[in-house]
Amino acid sequence: MREARQRYPRKALGQHWLVGRRFLSRIAVAADFREEDTVIEVGAGTGLLTELLARDARCLIAVEVDPNLAAGLQERFASQATVSVVETDILALPSEELLIRGRGCPPYVVVGNLPYFIGTAIVRHFLRAAVPPRWLLVTLQAEVAQRMAAPPGRMSYLSVETQLFATARVLSFIPARAFRPPPKVRSAVLRLDLLDSPAVAVDDLQAFLGLVQAGFAAPRKRLRNSLAVGLRGRPLEAEAILSAAGVDAALRPAGLSLEDWARVYQAYRRSVAAGAK
Repeated sequence: MREARQRYPRKALGQHWLVGRRFLSRIAVAADFREEDTVIEVGAGTGLLTELLARDARCLIAVEVDPNLAAGLQERFASQATVSVVETDILALPSEELLIRGRGCPPYVVVGNLPYFIGTAIVRHFLRAAVPPRWLLVTLQAEVAQRMAAPPGRMSYLSVETQLFATARVLSFIPARAFRPPPKVRSAVLRLDLLDSPAVAVDDLQAFLGLVQAGFAAPRKRLRNSLAVGLRGRPLEAEAILSAAGVDAALRPAGLSLEDWARVYQAYRRSVAAGAK
């Protein structure tokens, strides 16, 4: 089995190659794509996971930003018509254009060992894509994966933002020794199943997320104070909004569910509308 020609990871690209065969096999098994699915692998690297995915994928698009690694992947999989290698920055290319360049089509799924420093950005890229995937199965820093999948009581802005668009589950953890070079943190495999529509019905998703972000402005404070900080208002005004939403102002922001935030948002919109009259 030939590997891509580059022997050493590039620190500037945040490259930590997953080389532990047991963990690679688990990811390949968890990637339960259907026959009609196009599979997009983000950060194909040396091609170890690519090799496993290519055994069953009807169409596999291996995306790699590093020119040396991309060239190695093209050489390695040249004889496999079902594998296309696309050298690109995944954040610079809309999913529909990537599918065209890789000779794929919807429906599609995403698998990948994501660089830690842009992992969240890559997840957001696909969650908000004009043509979204059915699901993502990605390896991230464990702390980030756990925040994305956190339940009420441990939620953050990232939890709300992620779960607005997808059901999130941490499937397993991967120790640092399974990577080359070993990172300084533990990793986790996260499954994100995209929803047919946002988890809560609001009239403006960006405005809703802006309100949630304001609510987490001071996450260690009580909600009435944190929301007041985020909205640059007085605690009494924030408390009135929370009371109208039926949400306990003494809670921490982490304690709210998506449905709670939706009620807060609707109460806030009514408050703004009333103030404009």
